[in-house]
Amino acid sequence: WQNIEEKYAVGTKHKAIVRNFTNFGVFVEIEEGVDGLIHISDLSWTKKVKHPAEFTQIGAEIDVVVLEIDKDNRRLSLGHKQLEENPWDVFETIFTVDSIHEGTITEIFDKGAVIALPYGVEGFATPRHLVKEDGTQAKVDEKLPFKVIEFNKGAKRIILSHSRIFEDEQKAADNAKKKDEARATKKAVKKVKEKLEKTTLGDITELAALKDQMEAKEEEEKNN
Repeated sequence: WQNIEEKYAVGTKHKAIVRNFTNFGVFVEIEEGVDGLIHISDLSWTKKVKHPAEFTQIGAEIDVVVLEIDKDNRRLSLGHKQLEENPWDVFETIFTVDSIHEGTITEIFDKGAVIALPYGVEGFATPRHLVKEDGTQAKVDEKLPFKVIEFNKGAKRIILSHSRIFEDEQKAADNAKKKDEARATKKAVKKVKEKLEKTTLGDITELAALKDQMEAKEEEEKNN
């Protein structure tokens, strides 16, 4: 460990052997006496790994990159996903809010469901957003269209909704209907106004004629 910074400098890539698992990561050995830990969050950019056993196995070889050196405790902090570029930079341009993508429900629990999306990324939907147009709840292994309602690159989180697709369609249809109704009402009001104006004008003409008749009659009586 005397010249560890030279041999295993931060940013250098190495091969390691998986020696042990914990709930929070993978212990590996780069060489005899040089151990390191890959935190569970540093295994994959896209997969939400719950336990390292889902990702690798004891005795397997794994590529690592040195993230930090802890000389006092003789341990290296290692990463695996850092060997690849962060795909979330690309996902940010694909899974934009309101965009619709086909997804498969891989897991359902009390708080919602995990949805497998294209490009190996996962999204999440709460139970309210898993209701289908016929009122039934979506089930595991169902393939459905999902609308992105939230994208958080920092937290690597995509929140989805299936229900929002037909809810928004219904809303758009309702708005169009309201607009049509408003247009029809406006038209009807205009017609009534025009009718009233014509009637009023007609009445005035009639009254004027009547007045003229009366005045002529009065004049005639005077002359007689």
